This record gives sequence, structure tokens and C-alpha cells, in this order.
Amino acid sequence: MHADPEPAERYRLWPPRRPILAAMATSAIVVAGLAGGLAYAGGLFSPDRLTPSGIVDTFQNVNGVHPGFRRNHTKGACISGTFESTGAGARLSKAVVFAPGTRPVTGRLAVAVGKPFVPDNETLVRSLALRFELPDGEEWRTGMNDIPVFPVPTAQDFNGLLVATAADPATGKPDPARISAFLAAHPKAAGALKRIKERPFTAGFADASYNSLNAFRFIAADGTITPVRWSLVALDSSPADPAGASKPTDPDYLFDDFAARLGRGPVQWRLVATIAQPGDPTDDATQPWPEGRETVDLGTLTVDHIDAEASGNCRDVNFDPLVLPSGIAPSDDPLLSARSAAYSVSFTRRAGEAKTPSEVQFPAKEGNPQ
Repeated sequence: MHADPEPAERYRLWPPRRPILAAMATSAIVVAGLAGGLAYAGGLFSPDRLTPSGIVDTFQNVNGVHPGFRRNHTKGACISGTFESTGAGARLSKAVVFAPGTRPVTGRLAVAVGKPFVPDNETLVRSLALRFELPDGEEWRTGMNDIPVFPVPTAQDFNGLLVATAADPATGKPDPARISAFLAAHPKAAGALKRIKERPFTAGFADASYNSLNAFRFIAADGTITPVRWSLVALDSSPADPAGASKPTDPDYLFDDFAARLGRGPVQWRLVATIAQPGDPTDDATQPWPEGRETVDLGTLTVDHIDAEASGNCRDVNFDPLVLPSGIAPSDDPLLSARSAAYSVSFTRRAGEAKTPSEVQFPAKEGNPQ
């Protein structure tokens, strides 16, 4: 047993006693470790390594800087509605969202380009992001695209693809030789882009189906883990338009047509989970899973409202794919953490910038049909 020190000794500030010196040394090591970690994450020790800021810089170099806007999927509009669960997902995941019942949902429709005023007919990929608000403050945020696979398996490859497909300043168009060289060095990208190009191109947002692309893990109440990908399968239908052959003249036709479609009633999609089998890749979003995998109908998404982006709605939401409720966890796909980090950088940059009204307004801008 140690005797209590005398009062003067107990409150002595200098010189510090041995335990205090030990604590100070430990704190210094922790601070140094955190600083070192931040410096490593920032790329200060490896300037050639791709960082979250680096990939957002590439978006800005390719598309220009548009203050106040997201650095990709820049042109969009906000939506809201509900999700009615079938209850069938509860055997795979303990997430509250899959218990029987109806939950409020907000989200965002967008085109996958980093330019806020790009005409819709110059885009080939559409996206739908959702935010499920759950009891006890939980949320599930997910961003999906109307393509069957992602074009590359890693953030480094995606950065390379952005550079390879950027417009040549001399011609204003991508350099075919540069693209060919990239694809030759990245055969997975060549295969994925072929699948993307061959997909049916729908008339608009309402009749498109959207895919998570990345794999996730559903965790059941008993701890069973099930690798899944999910899709929103459109209940609207229209004749397929291969390769986007029709070119509407309205620069905002995707958004205006969706608003007009809502005027005739809500738009619905089925949320479907596809279950992986052993050997199916969960770490490579360029690789589709074989046809015939078991699917589970999780419920119905109903969208009944669309708004222009403004303060307080989806404009200020970061649809980070790693905002997940208990019962859903990320897979080993490296793109998930890369997307989360890059989205955070994009959100931080635009949060401190002045905002410009979106190209997409409701009712439609003068001269555009509704």
C-alpha cells in the first residue's frame, strides 16, 4: 500500500512526477500517431498515392469547378415518398427497414456527370439515391445507378478512367488512342463497359431500374451473414431505346418527364435483394453474378413528389454508401470506402461555397415542355 503524499507534494506542478511524465509521453505518442495517420491519409508521405481529395480534384479537372454543387452526379432533383416492406427481408437482416411496415423515404434523381447544366441528352447514366429514416435515429443511405456493373474495380482505376476519357483540349473530344491504351491495360474495364453499353436504355427515370453495383452483407438476428446486392426494379415500362437513339431537344427532359409522370400518379419500384453463392465476387463491382441467383422481394418504393434542389432538402445530404443501419454491413469491395471518403470531400468543399440555383426547376423552365 502506498502512503498518501503530503499536500504540497500532491499538488506540485513542476518538476512533474514520474506518473505524469509517463502520461505526457503516452499522450504525445497518441497525438503523433493521429497526426501521422492524418498525414498518411492526406498523402503527405506518399504523394503519388491516390487520396480522396485527389480523386475529387480529378473530377474538377475534367468537369471544371462549379461552386456549391456536388463534384459528380451534379445535376439532380429531390424526391420523396415511402417504402413499404414485405417483411421477407427480415429472415436475412435484422435491419428495422425490413420489418413489415411503411417508412418515409427521401432521395435524389441525377445524371452521372460533374456538370450542373449539362443537357440530359448528353448523358448516358442515371442514378437514384435514397435516404431511409428509421426509428431511434438510424438511417440507410444508398446510391444506385441504371447500369449492370461498375466500369472499374478500384478507385485508382476509376481515376485513370476519368483521365483517359477526358476531353482533349485541342479537339474538345476524348482521345481515342488514350482510351484504347487505358482499356488495353485494364481488361476488366473493357468488359464492364461492353456490358454497360449493351444494356437496354430506357426512356426516362421512371422506367429505369437501378442497381447497388457494390456488394453488401445482410446480418440476421441470429448472426447469419448473407452477401447481397440490391436493385430497384421499375414497375413502369416503355419500349427499350438501344444506345439512347432518340435525342429529345428539351435539355431537362429527364426531370421534366418525371414530373409530368408524377402528375398522372406515383411511380413505383420493387426493391429486390440478390443473394450471392460461394465463389461469387463481393470485392469486384465489374463482375456480375451468374443468372439464376435467389432473389428476395424486400418491398415497394413509391415516389409521389419531386422538388428542385434547395436548402433543407436533398441538396445538403451526403448519400454516403456506408451510412447503414444495424443489420446491413459493407462487403470487402474497396470501392465502398473510396466512395465514402470521396463523397465526404465533395460534401465538405461544396458546404463552404455559395450556392447557385439548379438547372432543374419545377414547374419547368420557360421554353421547356412539361
